[in-house]
Amino acid sequence: MRAVVVDSFGGPEAVEVVETAVPEPGAREIRIKVAAAALNPVDAGVRSGVFGGAGKRIGLGWDVAGTVDAVGVATSWSVGDAVVALDYGMVKPLGTHAEYVVVDATAAATAPVTVDVVHAAALPLNALTAAQALDRLELAPGRSLLVTGAAGAVGGYAVQLAALRGIAVTALARETDEEFVRSLGAAGFTAADPGARNFDAVLDAAVLGEPALEWVRDGGAYLGVIPHTEPAPVRGVRTGAVEVSADGARLAELVRLVDEGVLTLRVAETYALDDAAKAHARLDEGGVRGRLVLVP
Repeated sequence: MRAVVVDSFGGPEAVEVVETAVPEPGAREIRIKVAAAALNPVDAGVRSGVFGGAGKRIGLGWDVAGTVDAVGVATSWSVGDAVVALDYGMVKPLGTHAEYVVVDATAAATAPVTVDVVHAAALPLNALTAAQALDRLELAPGRSLLVTGAAGAVGGYAVQLAALRGIAVTALARETDEEFVRSLGAAGFTAADPGARNFDAVLDAAVLGEPALEWVRDGGAYLGVIPHTEPAPVRGVRTGAVEVSADGARLAELVRLVDEGVLTLRVAETYALDDAAKAHARLDEGGVRGRLVLVP
Protein backbone atom coordinates (compact mmCIF):
# COMPACT_ATOMS: atom_id res chain seq x y z
CA MET A 1 0.00 0.00 0.00
CA ARG A 2 1.00 3.66 -0.31
CA ALA A 3 1.78 5.73 2.78
CA VAL A 4 3.04 9.26 3.43
CA VAL A 5 6.24 9.36 5.49
CA VAL A 6 9.32 11.41 6.26
CA ASP A 7 12.77 9.80 6.49
CA SER A 8 14.49 13.10 7.29
CA PHE A 9 13.18 16.38 8.64
CA GLY A 10 12.58 19.45 6.56
CA GLY A 11 10.01 21.35 4.55
CA PRO A 12 7.39 19.96 2.19
CA GLU A 13 10.15 18.46 0.08
CA ALA A 14 10.83 15.98 2.91
CA VAL A 15 7.41 14.38 2.41
CA GLU A 16 7.50 11.07 0.55
CA VAL A 17 4.91 8.58 -0.64
CA VAL A 18 6.30 5.06 -0.25
CA GLU A 19 5.13 1.48 -0.72
CA THR A 20 4.84 -0.43 2.55
CA ALA A 21 3.12 -3.49 3.96
CA VAL A 22 -0.58 -3.33 4.83
CA PRO A 23 -0.75 -3.30 8.67
CA GLU A 24 -2.56 -6.08 10.54
CA PRO A 25 -4.83 -5.33 13.50
CA GLY A 26 -4.03 -6.89 16.85
CA ALA A 27 -6.33 -7.53 19.78
CA ARG A 28 -8.74 -4.63 20.43
CA GLU A 29 -7.67 -2.96 17.17
CA ILE A 30 -9.35 -2.32 13.82
CA ARG A 31 -7.94 -1.68 10.38
CA ILE A 32 -9.54 1.16 8.43
CA LYS A 33 -9.49 1.47 4.66
CA VAL A 34 -8.85 5.19 4.43
CA ALA A 35 -11.31 7.23 2.39
CA ALA A 36 -10.05 10.65 3.51
CA ALA A 37 -7.51 12.00 6.00
CA ALA A 38 -7.08 15.62 7.05
CA LEU A 39 -3.72 17.41 7.10
CA ASN A 40 -3.12 19.36 10.31
CA PRO A 41 -0.43 21.77 11.56
CA VAL A 42 0.84 19.00 13.85
CA ASP A 43 1.80 17.06 10.71
CA ALA A 44 3.98 19.96 9.63
CA GLY A 45 5.53 19.97 13.09
CA VAL A 46 6.28 16.25 12.89
CA ARG A 47 7.68 16.70 9.38
CA SER A 48 10.04 19.45 10.50
CA GLY A 49 11.31 17.57 13.56
CA VAL A 50 9.61 19.57 16.31
CA PHE A 51 8.66 16.38 18.13
CA GLY A 52 11.88 14.43 17.57
CA GLY A 53 12.37 10.99 16.10
CA ALA A 54 15.55 11.66 14.11
CA GLY A 55 16.80 8.60 12.27
CA LYS A 56 13.36 6.96 12.14
CA ARG A 57 10.85 6.66 9.34
CA ILE A 58 7.79 8.56 10.61
CA GLY A 59 4.28 8.21 9.25
CA LEU A 60 2.09 11.31 9.00
CA GLY A 61 -1.59 11.84 9.69
CA TRP A 62 -3.89 11.83 12.74
CA ASP A 63 -7.43 12.17 11.32
CA VAL A 64 -9.20 9.46 9.34
CA ALA A 65 -12.58 8.72 7.82
CA GLY A 66 -13.13 5.38 6.14
CA THR A 67 -14.46 1.84 6.42
CA VAL A 68 -13.48 -0.92 8.80
CA ASP A 69 -11.57 -3.43 6.71
CA ALA A 70 -10.39 -5.94 9.32
CA VAL A 71 -10.84 -6.42 13.06
CA GLY A 72 -8.79 -7.95 15.84
CA VAL A 73 -10.26 -10.00 18.63
CA ALA A 74 -12.26 -8.34 21.41
CA THR A 75 -13.75 -5.50 19.38
CA SER A 76 -17.38 -4.57 18.76
CA TRP A 77 -16.74 -3.25 15.25
CA SER A 78 -17.58 -5.17 12.08
CA VAL A 79 -16.03 -5.18 8.64
CA GLY A 80 -17.87 -2.61 6.53
CA ASP A 81 -18.64 -0.16 9.36
CA ALA A 82 -18.17 3.49 8.34
CA VAL A 83 -16.03 5.21 10.97
CA VAL A 84 -14.00 8.24 11.91
CA ALA A 85 -11.06 8.05 14.29
CA LEU A 86 -8.12 9.84 15.83
CA ASP A 87 -4.77 8.08 15.46
CA TYR A 88 -2.81 9.83 18.21
CA GLY A 89 0.98 9.89 18.08
CA MET A 90 3.84 12.22 17.21
CA VAL A 91 6.44 9.65 16.15
CA LYS A 92 4.91 6.52 14.65
CA PRO A 93 5.88 4.32 11.70
CA LEU A 94 2.51 4.74 10.00
CA GLY A 95 -0.17 7.41 10.23
CA THR A 96 -3.54 7.99 8.61
CA HIS A 97 -2.05 9.46 5.43
CA ALA A 98 -2.05 6.02 3.88
CA GLU A 99 -4.37 3.60 2.15
CA TYR A 100 -4.90 1.64 5.37
CA VAL A 101 -4.33 2.38 9.04
CA VAL A 102 -4.72 0.39 12.25
CA VAL A 103 -6.15 2.15 15.32
CA ASP A 104 -7.31 1.14 18.76
CA ALA A 105 -10.95 0.11 18.56
CA THR A 106 -11.84 2.58 21.32
CA ALA A 107 -10.51 5.48 19.23
CA ALA A 108 -13.18 5.12 16.55
CA ALA A 109 -16.77 6.31 16.25
CA THR A 110 -19.48 5.70 13.69
CA ALA A 111 -19.07 8.25 10.91
CA PRO A 112 -21.57 11.09 10.52
CA VAL A 113 -24.33 10.41 8.01
CA THR A 114 -25.08 14.00 7.01
CA VAL A 115 -21.68 14.84 5.48
CA ASP A 116 -19.32 13.18 3.02
CA VAL A 117 -16.12 11.39 4.04
CA VAL A 118 -13.93 14.34 3.11
CA HIS A 119 -15.71 16.61 5.57
CA ALA A 120 -15.94 13.85 8.18
CA ALA A 121 -12.14 13.57 8.10
CA ALA A 122 -11.88 17.15 9.36
CA LEU A 123 -13.61 16.32 12.64
CA PRO A 124 -11.60 14.11 15.04
CA LEU A 125 -8.39 15.93 16.00
CA ASN A 126 -9.64 19.49 16.08
CA ALA A 127 -13.09 18.89 17.55
CA LEU A 128 -11.72 16.56 20.25
CA THR A 129 -9.06 19.15 21.10
CA ALA A 130 -11.70 21.86 21.48
CA ALA A 131 -14.04 19.66 23.52
CA GLN A 132 -11.32 18.41 25.85
CA ALA A 133 -10.02 21.96 26.30
CA LEU A 134 -13.45 23.17 27.37
CA ASP A 135 -13.72 20.26 29.80
CA ARG A 136 -10.48 21.35 31.44
CA LEU A 137 -11.60 24.97 31.73
CA GLU A 138 -14.73 23.86 33.63
CA LEU A 139 -16.72 27.00 32.82
CA ALA A 140 -20.30 27.17 34.02
CA PRO A 141 -23.06 28.63 31.83
CA GLY A 142 -22.92 32.42 31.79
CA ARG A 143 -19.17 32.59 32.38
CA SER A 144 -17.07 34.50 29.86
CA LEU A 145 -14.56 32.92 27.49
CA LEU A 146 -12.25 34.50 24.94
CA VAL A 147 -11.22 32.20 22.09
CA THR A 148 -8.17 33.37 20.14
CA GLY A 149 -7.81 32.15 16.59
CA ALA A 150 -11.57 31.71 16.60
CA ALA A 151 -11.83 31.35 12.82
CA GLY A 152 -9.36 28.46 12.79
CA ALA A 153 -10.18 24.77 13.07
CA VAL A 154 -9.78 24.30 16.83
CA GLY A 155 -11.01 27.81 17.59
CA GLY A 156 -14.11 27.43 15.45
CA TYR A 157 -15.13 24.20 17.14
CA ALA A 158 -14.43 25.77 20.54
CA VAL A 159 -16.74 28.70 19.79
CA GLN A 160 -19.56 26.38 18.75
CA LEU A 161 -19.16 23.96 21.65
CA ALA A 162 -18.82 26.74 24.24
CA ALA A 163 -21.90 28.52 22.95
CA LEU A 164 -23.77 25.22 23.14
CA ARG A 165 -22.85 25.05 26.85
CA GLY A 166 -24.27 28.53 27.47
CA ILE A 167 -20.87 30.15 27.88
CA ALA A 168 -20.57 33.78 26.80
CA VAL A 169 -18.00 33.54 24.01
CA THR A 170 -15.96 36.38 22.56
CA ALA A 171 -14.05 35.56 19.38
CA LEU A 172 -10.66 37.05 18.56
CA ALA A 173 -10.09 36.85 14.81
CA ARG A 174 -9.41 38.96 11.75
CA GLU A 175 -11.96 41.64 10.93
CA THR A 176 -12.89 39.80 7.75
CA ASP A 177 -13.90 36.77 9.84
CA GLU A 178 -16.39 38.56 12.12
CA GLU A 179 -19.51 37.44 10.28
CA PHE A 180 -18.26 33.86 10.20
CA VAL A 181 -17.36 33.53 13.89
CA ARG A 182 -20.62 35.17 14.93
CA SER A 183 -22.43 32.58 12.83
CA LEU A 184 -20.69 29.93 14.96
CA GLY A 185 -22.22 31.42 18.11
CA ALA A 186 -19.80 34.07 19.30
CA ALA A 187 -21.66 36.69 21.30
CA GLY A 188 -18.75 39.12 21.16
CA PHE A 189 -16.03 39.86 18.64
CA THR A 190 -12.70 41.65 18.59
CA ALA A 191 -9.94 41.94 16.03
CA ALA A 192 -7.50 43.60 18.42
CA ASP A 193 -6.52 43.71 22.10
CA PRO A 194 -9.80 43.11 23.94
CA GLY A 195 -8.60 44.83 27.09
CA ALA A 196 -6.80 43.57 30.16
CA ARG A 197 -8.26 41.10 32.65
CA ASN A 198 -11.82 40.93 31.41
CA PHE A 199 -12.48 37.22 30.91
CA ASP A 200 -13.07 34.27 33.18
CA ALA A 201 -10.95 32.19 30.81
CA VAL A 202 -8.99 32.32 27.56
CA LEU A 203 -8.66 29.39 25.17
CA ASP A 204 -5.58 30.39 23.21
CA ALA A 205 -5.99 28.52 19.94
CA ALA A 206 -3.85 31.14 18.18
CA VAL A 207 -0.91 30.38 20.51
CA LEU A 208 -0.41 34.02 21.52
CA GLY A 209 0.98 33.09 24.94
CA GLU A 210 1.62 35.80 27.54
CA PRO A 211 -0.37 38.58 25.80
CA ALA A 212 -3.47 36.35 25.96
CA LEU A 213 -2.80 35.62 29.61
CA GLU A 214 -3.23 39.34 30.34
CA TRP A 215 -6.84 39.15 29.15
CA VAL A 216 -7.79 36.74 31.94
CA ARG A 217 -9.21 38.13 35.18
CA ASP A 218 -7.42 37.49 38.46
CA GLY A 219 -8.07 33.90 39.51
CA GLY A 220 -9.29 32.87 36.07
CA ALA A 221 -7.90 30.27 33.68
CA TYR A 222 -5.71 30.19 30.57
CA LEU A 223 -5.46 27.14 28.36
CA GLY A 224 -3.19 26.72 25.36
CA VAL A 225 -3.21 24.06 22.67
CA ILE A 226 0.48 23.08 22.61
CA PRO A 227 1.56 21.15 25.73
CA HIS A 228 4.43 22.56 27.76
CA THR A 229 4.40 25.95 25.99
CA GLU A 230 1.87 27.72 28.22
CA PRO A 231 2.97 30.83 30.16
CA ALA A 232 3.65 30.64 33.88
CA PRO A 233 0.76 31.39 36.25
CA VAL A 234 0.27 34.99 37.44
CA ARG A 235 -2.35 36.74 39.57
CA GLY A 236 -3.81 33.42 40.61
CA VAL A 237 -4.59 32.52 36.99
CA ARG A 238 -4.51 28.78 36.38
CA THR A 239 -2.51 28.00 33.23
CA GLY A 240 -2.11 24.84 31.22
CA ALA A 241 -2.41 23.32 27.76
CA VAL A 242 -4.65 20.62 26.38
CA GLU A 243 -3.04 17.46 25.02
CA VAL A 244 -5.65 15.74 22.94
CA SER A 245 -6.38 12.07 23.55
CA ALA A 246 -8.20 9.52 21.42
CA ASP A 247 -11.68 8.93 22.78
CA GLY A 248 -14.19 7.15 20.60
CA ALA A 249 -17.09 7.73 22.99
CA ARG A 250 -16.48 11.47 23.04
CA LEU A 251 -15.96 11.48 19.29
CA ALA A 252 -19.37 9.82 18.92
CA GLU A 253 -20.92 12.73 20.83
CA LEU A 254 -19.28 15.16 18.40
CA VAL A 255 -20.52 13.12 15.42
CA ARG A 256 -24.03 13.42 16.85
CA LEU A 257 -23.63 17.20 16.95
CA VAL A 258 -22.52 17.18 13.32
CA ASP A 259 -25.59 15.20 12.31
CA GLU A 260 -27.78 17.58 14.32
CA GLY A 261 -26.32 20.54 12.43
CA VAL A 262 -24.62 22.00 15.52
CA LEU A 263 -21.00 21.60 14.37
CA THR A 264 -19.73 23.04 11.10
CA LEU A 265 -17.11 21.02 9.20
CA ARG A 266 -14.87 23.04 6.91
CA VAL A 267 -12.71 21.75 4.06
CA ALA A 268 -10.54 24.14 2.09
CA GLU A 269 -9.11 21.83 -0.57
CA THR A 270 -8.58 18.16 -1.33
CA TYR A 271 -5.40 16.54 -2.63
CA ALA A 272 -4.60 13.10 -3.95
CA LEU A 273 -2.44 11.06 -1.58
CA ASP A 274 0.38 11.16 -4.12
CA ASP A 275 0.27 14.98 -3.91
CA ALA A 276 0.87 15.07 -0.15
CA ALA A 277 3.98 17.24 -0.57
CA LYS A 278 1.90 19.82 -2.47
CA ALA A 279 -0.64 19.82 0.34
CA HIS A 280 2.14 20.46 2.88
CA ALA A 281 3.40 23.36 0.74
CA ARG A 282 -0.09 24.86 0.69
CA LEU A 283 -0.39 24.46 4.46
CA ASP A 284 2.94 26.23 4.94
CA GLU A 285 1.72 29.18 2.86
CA GLY A 286 -0.87 29.92 5.56
CA GLY A 287 -4.25 31.58 5.22
CA VAL A 288 -6.11 28.28 4.86
CA ARG A 289 -9.71 28.42 6.06
CA GLY A 290 -10.79 24.87 6.72
CA ARG A 291 -8.75 21.71 6.46
CA LEU A 292 -6.73 20.34 3.59
CA VAL A 293 -7.74 16.72 3.10
CA LEU A 294 -5.84 13.88 1.42
CA VAL A 295 -7.81 11.31 -0.57
CA PRO A 296 -6.10 8.00 -1.42
